Amino acid sequence: MKHEEANKEIGGREAKGQRSKRAEKQRGKRVGGNSKIPSSPQSPLPLISRESPTFANPQSPVPNLDNWLEIGKIVSPQGLSGELRVYPVSDFPERFEVPGKRWLLRSGDTEPQPIELLTGRYISNKNLYVIKLAGVENCDQAEALRGCTLMVPASDRPQLGEDEYHVLDLIGLEVFMQVSGELVGTVVDIIPVGNDLLEVKLHESLAGDKKQKTVLIPFVEAIAPIVDLKSNRIEITPPPGLLEINN
Repeated sequence: MKHEEANKEIGGREAKGQRSKRAEKQRGKRVGGNSKIPSSPQSPLPLISRESPTFANPQSPVPNLDNWLEIGKIVSPQGLSGELRVYPVSDFPERFEVPGKRWLLRSGDTEPQPIELLTGRYISNKNLYVIKLAGVENCDQAEALRGCTLMVPASDRPQLGEDEYHVLDLIGLEVFMQVSGELVGTVVDIIPVGNDLLEVKLHESLAGDKKQKTVLIPFVEAIAPIVDLKSNRIEITPPPGLLEINN
């Protein structure tokens, strides 16, 4: 839902048992893995997959990246042997741990260039990956890649299981009260915290002249039991006061 979201894969490592975006998110089972929705009212749903296309900014020198997924950002060298620290915006560990072809977008370039991922490992206490790329042999070469973006083709977007969702699948869905059918608003973002939160822009009938124009709704089975992508709707059963909690 996941944030850089609409333009990235988002996330870190998936947390087991969570429902989630924006396309993949924190370690465990992938947004969408094959996990079943927990029956406990307190249990979160599977993660939202956070992989989503990167769209070009009209003001950006990069003309067209809507065929690519951003998976991470190189933040610094690691040591002296050319390893790199990467902040992940994907919830799929294999993006950084499984050797193979990736694509690197350098500052000022108009399109990503292929590069080979040799190795990768996760640093859990920092939510970073340390990777080794072919041809990057020392600290100076690694430093030159600071700020570059790692990407994969949009055609490589992972398939999700039942009760798992890509972030872009949820953005724009209308949210209704399950019992009354009242329109609450429209999902405008997914906030990746312990449990993913739907950021919902309130319908004018609820927003009125209040300063609060959006509300955060936990994306868990007990509160959001129905997600119907075909009908473009989510049905919620919020506890009393949830929609006014940010007032």
